[in-house]
Amino acid sequence: MYQTTTLKDRPDDIAPDDSEIYLLTNLKGGGMCICQLPAGKTSKAVCHRTVEEMWLFLSGNGEVWRKYEGKEEVAPVSKDIAITIPLGCHFQFRNTGDKPLKFSITTMPPWPGPDEAFSVDGK
Repeated sequence: MYQTTTLKDRPDDIAPDDSEIYLLTNLKGGGMCICQLPAGKTSKAVCHRTVEEMWLFLSGNGEVWRKYEGKEEVAPVSKDIAITIPLGCHFQFRNTGDKPLKFSITTMPPWPGPDEAFSVDGK
């Protein structure tokens, strides 16, 4: 059925990469949440076992390191930039600004649980 959600003031969870997660909605094919990384913080480097993601940055400034199929890059990110995290991609992100780095994540299929992400060597 329909879902209507209001963004909460406090995170629902801490992601395996140590970022703050604010849950929004889920359907059979995917889920949506807001992710936030405080100023001056760097996430842990991880890789997903079964999901792919699309990120849309809403506020803040940062960098995202991705390594996939032998290609590696560090992309600057800020408001209105969208990126993908394909299945099997190693990634890590950091907040380079003085305000929280905040972005929307669409996860396909929906996030299966705490064992989805595993640690990898980061940048």
